[in-house]
Amino acid sequence: MSLLKLASRPPFTWAIAGVLLAAGAGTAIAADDYPNRPVTIVNPWAAGGPSDAIIRPVAQQLGARLGQSFVIDNKSGANGTIGATFVARAKPDGYTLFYSHLNPIAIAPSLPPKPPYDPVKDFMPISLIASGPAVLVVRGDFPAKTLAELTAYAKANPGKVSYGSVGIGSNTHLAGSMLAQAANVDMIHVPYRGSAAIQTDILGGQITSAFVNLSGALGLIQEGKLRPLAVSTRKRSSVLPQVPAVAETLPGFEVNGWYGLMAPANTPPEIIKKLNHEVTEILKQPDVIARLKEGGMEPEPTTPEAYAAMIKAELPRWAAAVKAANIKE
Repeated sequence: MSLLKLASRPPFTWAIAGVLLAAGAGTAIAADDYPNRPVTIVNPWAAGGPSDAIIRPVAQQLGARLGQSFVIDNKSGANGTIGATFVARAKPDGYTLFYSHLNPIAIAPSLPPKPPYDPVKDFMPISLIASGPAVLVVRGDFPAKTLAELTAYAKANPGKVSYGSVGIGSNTHLAGSMLAQAANVDMIHVPYRGSAAIQTDILGGQITSAFVNLSGALGLIQEGKLRPLAVSTRKRSSVLPQVPAVAETLPGFEVNGWYGLMAPANTPPEIIKKLNHEVTEILKQPDVIARLKEGGMEPEPTTPEAYAAMIKAELPRWAAAVKAANIKE
């Protein structure tokens, strides 16, 4: 609306226009001044785990570029939904961010009981950060040396092949369930509270196999204590190029573990835009790329809109996987 048209309006219209103009100016000022105090990034996984190795270099770079500390706050539990719930209820001012992940954002909404947040309505995507595979492993001396041999072993030994996961309804649980369905074999699911215990029990012979985080298992793989049979992504990993993708044996199989950055709904869009720009630039830096690749991850900078579209596409896919796994409350 032009100022000439505004001039002909009654006084109360001028007042409303003034409020709107002030609000717009306030958002711009807030974005220009942001951040003027430390920012908290809530990590929904335990401190010291593989997820920390991904977010910490990004947080450090954000702090250096924006002149304030970006502090990692680990609020783990319930497959990431505790941390997600905390951020969904936080003040939408850009000072509480969510280190988002496949489990709490794309899978949890289809699990019983449903989490107390909506992954689309209660968050504003900023950018994806990285994505990568889980790797299917068995003990180094297990008879099966390939995925095809593992499924053949499972068919020949019903009830004797098991797989661990980091919890019921987790991406590692659903990956194992999807594998068993695709190969038409029976595999016993054994849930754990963390990946370290899974690897310990594979080495001890308590369970047969598991999809585990590549970076967390890499040392044991290199030592020959764990044998990698396949990676969960559609393509092979640059970290273990000799290890085939599950899809090479079971076409169509894909489980891509991704991490991103989100804010509570109604965070000022100029702050979202500013953070997206910084994250995108950080993920172009050779040292950051190298650190991500060391952990089996690929940098995945996106626009907020692209990240939002990906989440909407993931939700029905994982709803189908949860239904097929027959997970009940």
